Amino acid sequence: MKLTTVGTGTGAPSATRVCAGHLVESGSVHLLLDCGNGVLHRMAELGIRWNDITHVAITHFHADHIADLPMLIFAWRWGQLPPRTAPVTLIGPPGFLTVLQNLGAAFGSWVLDAGFPLLIRELEPGSQLALDEHLLLANFAVPHTATSVAYSVRTGDKRLVYTGDTPFDLPFAEWAHGCDVLLTECSLPDEMAIPEHLTPRQCGALAAIVQPARLVLTHIYPPLESVDIPAQVAEHFSGNVAVATDGFSIEL
Repeated sequence: MKLTTVGTGTGAPSATRVCAGHLVESGSVHLLLDCGNGVLHRMAELGIRWNDITHVAITHFHADHIADLPMLIFAWRWGQLPPRTAPVTLIGPPGFLTVLQNLGAAFGSWVLDAGFPLLIRELEPGSQLALDEHLLLANFAVPHTATSVAYSVRTGDKRLVYTGDTPFDLPFAEWAHGCDVLLTECSLPDEMAIPEHLTPRQCGALAAIVQPARLVLTHIYPPLESVDIPAQVAEHFSGNVAVATDGFSIEL
């Protein structure tokens, strides 16, 4: 299983980071976790074949996590010859279908009538979904919005957990415990801390409970770029830490 952090930024403009999007590749499955603004063009820049994507899983409906999904559907339909015919599974928390219907009303019927099979799955928190015979996706409610979820992706004895957006949350930490990679948002410095997001020290406290083999930090707001993020994380967590950039990748 390979993780590539396509977009490691937020809705705040950055010259080096686009919004949230993380690609997990395992066998024939190419799973995109979130699809925020700029992700599609960053994939092209990184040489990632966007037509290979088989599944997209959205954590919540803020624009920096979903804004490029309509454009990805557009690219699948009209961005290549011949047009796509292979099915795509779109996964999201409760309310996902309504969001897609609203996007279709705003942008055009092609959002849902894509010209190839779009399989839409709304998953209640605590659900599991087999993506193929080897890869299992699971979700867990996190307290960012009323319907936000985190995801885990498991194949064999390897497990990757992605927080989406979240504050410190003990039930989530217990659910994620012992994962091989914890891909967590790390949004803001202490002086800008807000209840919906994590600071580096809070990421460290979260990781101290989860005890991942590797901690990967994403969703970086520009004010955090001048902070020694690993040093602040290390006040609570002594394990392996990486501050992801767009195009960072690891193998599990």
